Amino acid sequence: MEEKKRSKQELWRAVKFTLFSISAGVIQLVVGDIILMNLMQLDYWVSYLIALVLSVVWNFTLNRKITFKSANNVPIAMLKVAAFYLVFTPLSTIGGDYLTSIGWNPNLVFVLSMLLNFVLEYLYQRFFVFGKSIDTAVKTGGADKVE
Repeated sequence: MEEKKRSKQELWRAVKFTLFSISAGVIQLVVGDIILMNLMQLDYWVSYLIALVLSVVWNFTLNRKITFKSANNVPIAMLKVAAFYLVFTPLSTIGGDYLTSIGWNPNLVFVLSMLLNFVLEYLYQRFFVFGKSIDTAVKTGGADKVE
């Protein structure tokens, strides 16, 4: 019975992560693809980087508090996420810029980068950033405390 409960919790955690990632993806698409790249005519890589930073901050905040319910040290968790993006960002920016320069549709490249980010970030946050601190935060008058 306990295994079934854990499976259900993990499924719900994945659903919440997906929903928050979709909201971050909407932010990234609206800011990066629609506003910066299409309306303001900024280069792909500039648009992508600005939108990525905004979506990461949004996604990290929601997932730490709601999806993973983590009471771990926020600056350390943010540094771990920053380490992920120190690798992911240059690779996806350079790769995306290359693909658009050889004729790939920039909108398609943008969406493919977001999907890759979604899968890799879930695994990274679930098992590395918050793995040992999942469900350690409890609500107490608006503040999170360690159990």
